[in-house]
Amino acid sequence: MEYKSILVSKEGALAILTISRPKALNALNAEVIGELYAAWKELEDDKNIRVVIITGDGEKAFVAGADIGELKVLDSLGGMALSQRGQSLFWKIENSNLIAIAAINGFALGGGCELAMACDIRLASENAKIGQPEVGLGIIPGYGGTQRLPRLVGKGMAKLLTLTGDAISADEALRIGLVEKVFAPVELLPEAKKIAEKIIAKGPEAVKAAKRCINAAANSNLDGGMRYEIIEFGAICATQDSTEGTTAFMEKRKADFKGR
Repeated sequence: MEYKSILVSKEGALAILTISRPKALNALNAEVIGELYAAWKELEDDKNIRVVIITGDGEKAFVAGADIGELKVLDSLGGMALSQRGQSLFWKIENSNLIAIAAINGFALGGGCELAMACDIRLASENAKIGQPEVGLGIIPGYGGTQRLPRLVGKGMAKLLTLTGDAISADEALRIGLVEKVFAPVELLPEAKKIAEKIIAKGPEAVKAAKRCINAAANSNLDGGMRYEIIEFGAICATQDSTEGTTAFMEKRKADFKGR
């Protein structure tokens, strides 16, 4: 399928999804959100794809935010509808069987920060600027930012960033746990691909189950999360991949995972 505002390329089990509105610093508008949703469904339907790297076109921005022109004309019902569309997309990414890696190559503000937070792993270039500046526009984050940010960096830091609207550097984002690694701009995508390949080399069903368990940890108490892990652990032990992985380890050879 062809898209107007995003690019999709595939390299074996890896897909690279690039938001491509460089003149608008890859800002999210209704068209981009719709295309991202369609593209994500397309990638989920492709049984060969296991990891998706999400990045922005050009050197300046991952996603610089939402389209302000769309925001300024919204009434209450329109605002709720827009928030629902964005949240639905990011929820889909966060809870997908695909592993999402955000390669943050510049500004990740507002909806861009929220998109990155919906990904499983966040990698940033040294020139990245990340933040939730919505209060400066007289609005608040609407795509899950008020919920995911405190889960990643703690309530106090989330309030500091959201209530001041300040953007922070890649190094500061690394320090507070908002991103996992920082690279030089030219190294960002190659390093993201290396991490993707490491994940792809592991048992497919085990990777999916591990993601589900970690997500559950953020949405339940410790007791509930432990019980969920027991169920997932039992299910994964009954797979062919589990037998192959443990057998390969004992036989000192590389496992040949089949994803079943």
